[in-house]
Amino acid sequence: MSERESMPYDVVIVGGGVAGLSAAIRLKQVNEALEVCVLEKGSEIGAHILSGAVVDPRALDELLPTWRDDGCPMAEVPVTDNWHWVLTKGKKTGLPHAMMPPLLSNKGNYTGSLGNLSRWLGEQAEALGVEIFPGFAASEVLYDEHGAVRGVATGDMGVAADGTHKADYAQGMELHAKYTLFAEGVRGSLTKQLKARFDLEADCEPQVYGLGIKELWDIDPAKHVPGRVVHTQGWPLTESGSWGGGFIYHQANNQVAIGFVTALDYKNPYVHPFEEFQRWKQHPDIRPLLEGGKRVSYGARAINEGGWQSVPKLGFPGGALIGCSAGFVNVPRIKGSHTAMKSGMLAAEALADALAAGREHDEVWQYEANLRASWIADELIKVQNAEPAVAKFGGTLGTIVAGADMWMRTLKIGLPVRMRHHRDCDQLQRADKFTPIVYPKPDNVISFDRLSSVFLSNTNHAEDQPCHLQLKDPDVPVAINLPVFAGPAARYCPAGVYEYVGVEEGDPKFVINAQNCVHCKTCDIKDPTQNINWVTPEGGGGPNYPNM
Repeated sequence: MSERESMPYDVVIVGGGVAGLSAAIRLKQVNEALEVCVLEKGSEIGAHILSGAVVDPRALDELLPTWRDDGCPMAEVPVTDNWHWVLTKGKKTGLPHAMMPPLLSNKGNYTGSLGNLSRWLGEQAEALGVEIFPGFAASEVLYDEHGAVRGVATGDMGVAADGTHKADYAQGMELHAKYTLFAEGVRGSLTKQLKARFDLEADCEPQVYGLGIKELWDIDPAKHVPGRVVHTQGWPLTESGSWGGGFIYHQANNQVAIGFVTALDYKNPYVHPFEEFQRWKQHPDIRPLLEGGKRVSYGARAINEGGWQSVPKLGFPGGALIGCSAGFVNVPRIKGSHTAMKSGMLAAEALADALAAGREHDEVWQYEANLRASWIADELIKVQNAEPAVAKFGGTLGTIVAGADMWMRTLKIGLPVRMRHHRDCDQLQRADKFTPIVYPKPDNVISFDRLSSVFLSNTNHAEDQPCHLQLKDPDVPVAINLPVFAGPAARYCPAGVYEYVGVEEGDPKFVINAQNCVHCKTCDIKDPTQNINWVTPEGGGGPNYPNM
């Protein structure tokens, strides 16, 4: 194989989300002469970005103080009305946000598309001279002779499923950097390798996750209340002993973003997160909002839910983790964009100082020290027991315990107790302990099937390429996961990627429809035998989310 071409930079950033772009912007703000590059695996900036989203503007105010007057799309809809609903089957108890702990306030926040915010940040970064390469997936970490990270390589393009080169084959390129920041988002494939190589999780709790599934609806203008934010908990997950919740955000142009998060520590292998979302929409306090409307987009993404105690060591020789690659989501607030952005800014400032001192390829420990002394730490420490409390005690009692802990921490009388986590994949139990769940069939008005949903995500992959969903042992899905766990991959995937065929005939086979993958990473997280390894497909593949 011929030697790959290479390009040198001061800093290479893997991932064009809000964390990576905030880091790029801050680097150029500190020193406009720095050579900065952002790699984005999506076909464009924002193509793979999915969030509710209600955004706390604190980091945006620090990064670009005039953003409200500079055409930023997030400025269109401030939050005006905030509710929390506790659902039971057929009923709701509505709590105004004033009754919630002050830490959960949405006063001063904005609701809109995080993908569009990313696109706008990309424009600001390019105006400062940042080079952005969408459609190029970083597939390999490069190391120097001392073991320090020296950059990344992009994946080859035009490789057939059998490994041969197609007519449009193009070899990947190496991007060499004095420092490399990894902003891949939740469960990044390269981040996972870095955590193992540098033992970054030695002193933290395991990261745990939720699966967020989202739809965007055009609704009757008479039902639209711009800036209204509703969060729900309880039904329908209470029926399966699981936990999570839904959201309804009234955004611009008579649209509502609705979604549902299922915590991935569920024990019952028959739980089907996609179907739980479809069932949630049929609640009598939710369905009327959607009736007469039209579903226009769909997507899904895993969410970090481990909190402060699951944040790993951030730095290593030659680079650092930022954003959701590290996991700065405030779970009870259902927000992580502002903390992700701030982490990118703090990393950029530390790297700029190191570069100014002539350093390279070492560990910039100042970044982690500054972050752990920042408002990110202040905010996340106050809610660090929220997720584990609900996971341990269940939705009702756990919410009470979590709320009490947050109130005490607000009043500065909380005990410095750190509750523990357990890996989501280890929580799944044998199928013979449970009864299969029978979910309602879709009515194709409010509820739908997975394949028609994936169509609305605009997901596309070149079909003749190596499968990016790699099985460590191809026999495990049929030999273990099917008889022991009733084949959970066929249910936990929100895109219908995995299916078992031939089961009734006594000749089961595990089929991977990789072209459907929306890059949510749930399979990499929840597979009980940890047999599925998600790696980057050919650059540009995957969903193309508009306005999500």
